[in-house]
Amino acid sequence: MNKTIFERIIDREIPSSIVYEDDAFIAIKDIAPKAPVHLLVIPKRLSTRLDEIEDVQDMGQLFLTATKVARQHLGDYRLVVNVGKGGGQEVFHTHVHILGGWADGAALHDIV
Repeated sequence: MNKTIFERIIDREIPSSIVYEDDAFIAIKDIAPKAPVHLLVIPKRLSTRLDEIEDVQDMGQLFLTATKVARQHLGDYRLVVNVGKGGGQEVFHTHVHILGGWADGAALHDIV
């Protein structure tokens, strides 16, 4: 089976701007940002969609980590998860988008 781009980043096969890492997660800058600050929090353990995560601790840890990373970089922020092709998911490895950095909330309506 081919690795996802995120697995290749985790394995250091391709470079990325890493902003956070621990044993279970990595957070990187998005290469095609949709906001002044656009980070991705990625579990190191593969699940292709958010709704495949059935363990409450795994789900909670994902969002606690996303919040921790967001607070390190932003005062206010948005967390977004795209689930499935019809939900806008492009990389089929669960990840949380952290978006923020707009002056006075400008441009928020552009990414809903």
